[in-house]
Amino acid sequence: MVTPTPAELEILNVLWKTKEATTQTVNTQLNLQRAVGYTTTLKTMQIMVEKGLLDRRKEGKSHIYFPLIQESEAKGNLLDKFVKSTFGGSASRLMMQLLGKHDVTQAEIDEVKAFIKEMENKDHG
Repeated sequence: MVTPTPAELEILNVLWKTKEATTQTVNTQLNLQRAVGYTTTLKTMQIMVEKGLLDRRKEGKSHIYFPLIQESEAKGNLLDKFVKSTFGGSASRLMMQLLGKHDVTQAEIDEVKAFIKEMENKDHG
């Protein structure tokens, strides 16, 4: 699978929410977070079509773009790559870093405990 660049991931995040959109719609959403020129967005989306991350269909004078990769698959691959390169492949080291360095609410701790319990039950069930 092709790994999206940070700019491509921003575009994918918009399209995963909207399901499909014109370049103008994507560019408007991106500009809510940071200034991005329309032609930059258009060029990036055209490259993403070539890479197989997006496809498009003609509708009137516009192209409607939609993602070809699922959000869970793309984020899972990015996370796997990050854990391997940053934490030597250790998910527990990543979790300890996350939980030890950030303000974590009791609700979040409870959620993590419930998730771990669920994983233990799945492994032993």
